[in-house]
Amino acid sequence: MSRIEPGADTPHLVNMANRCRNAIENAIDQERPIAQHARAARAAATNTEGPGRTARAADRTQDELARQAIDLAVKSLDDDKADDVIVIDLAGKSSLADAMIIASGRSSRQVAAIADHLAERMKSAGFGPVAVEGKTTADWVLIDAGAVIVHVFRPEVRAFYNLEKMWGVEPVPQPALVAEG
Repeated sequence: MSRIEPGADTPHLVNMANRCRNAIENAIDQERPIAQHARAARAAATNTEGPGRTARAADRTQDELARQAIDLAVKSLDDDKADDVIVIDLAGKSSLADAMIIASGRSSRQVAAIADHLAERMKSAGFGPVAVEGKTTADWVLIDAGAVIVHVFRPEVRAFYNLEKMWGVEPVPQPALVAEG
């Protein structure tokens, strides 16, 4: 895999993309697949009741838990009026998560709000705290909720990185950007 070189206006995106690339390369190099480790960690987390966990979450199977996380994420994105939501099933393709969701917000402010609301809803539903990256600039925000990874982009950043193509999914047609003048 090649490194993405920083540009003057995108160092945070380059940093996030390079960290993702490094994580994938490290996972490939490890003897024990990430899927086994991630599933074991999620199973241990859902089988113990503690802060941020509910008895209801402890009783669910891993597949049910993943499906509910995906459904909650899609509903949250819909409630916050995210555009062009795509759910990519990663079963058999990646050991990082069960699904990846890609969506767009119309502005940096909307992207940040979508990420905040999704993280809070996942925590309130008993999925525990989620990791959020990239919220300071909100061009591309990654929300890692364990079973589901959500990417929320501004439209032009989404078109540039084109994650859909990397995962073999038909890209969502992006509206033409009209120059204001």
